[in-house]
Amino acid sequence: MTSTEKSWRVVIAEDERDQREALVRLLETHWPEAELVAVCADGREALAALQNHKPNVLMTDIRMPGVTGLELASEASGKAEVVLITAYQDHAVEAFETGALDYLLKPVTAERFNQTVNRLRSRLDTGTPSDLSRALAELEKRLAGAEPQWLKWITASIGDSVRLVAVEEVMFFQASDKYVRVVTADDEAVIRMSLKQLEECLDPNQFWRIHRSSIVAVTAIDRVDKDELGRWWLRLKNHPEKLPVSEGERARFRGM
Repeated sequence: MTSTEKSWRVVIAEDERDQREALVRLLETHWPEAELVAVCADGREALAALQNHKPNVLMTDIRMPGVTGLELASEASGKAEVVLITAYQDHAVEAFETGALDYLLKPVTAERFNQTVNRLRSRLDTGTPSDLSRALAELEKRLAGAEPQWLKWITASIGDSVRLVAVEEVMFFQASDKYVRVVTADDEAVIRMSLKQLEECLDPNQFWRIHRSSIVAVTAIDRVDKDELGRWWLRLKNHPEKLPVSEGERARFRGM
């Protein structure tokens, strides 16, 4: 059976809404002939979709609530081609070199997605999907034994320009509409990545999530003030902006 005769049935599993919607758009643009049979926001929903829809392609975030992406991949082994989506590169990518698994690195670019689609087309033309047990076992071993690879550089936009920003220069990140502001002492830029995705890539000893809209560098913190309504505001060193502190994150600042 050729690729033109084959029915491509895809399940997308991603708990981050913005990333989930981006994957759907990429699929519609770069693989319009594929049938998107389910878009899932958690692992249990995705597991049910695998059982009910029997897709031949699964695209899943590695870190999924309920049932993990690796557990979903194990369930799909031998039944569907699997693409794992991850925010981490250094220690995980080697395990994908077997060819049995493919990966997409967040934030997923159109170019990279298109490359993955071309590989999937080729694999689907060859017959039965691969047994993933060895590749998954190797990946789990690497993920369990590797030190976290925290983000060191960010490619951010300033107007029509793109700048490489060292993470150690960043004072805070703040969600704004569909973007995240990247603010340093001297400048600011924007990136198209959710704060959740970003938080997973940052060293938690160096960056604190203080609000649903803000992540701050510990070294940039000056003090915390309370206003007349009882709200908490974070003051930064040598920077005029103040950032709200959510009630759940106030314990970090007790005694300051």
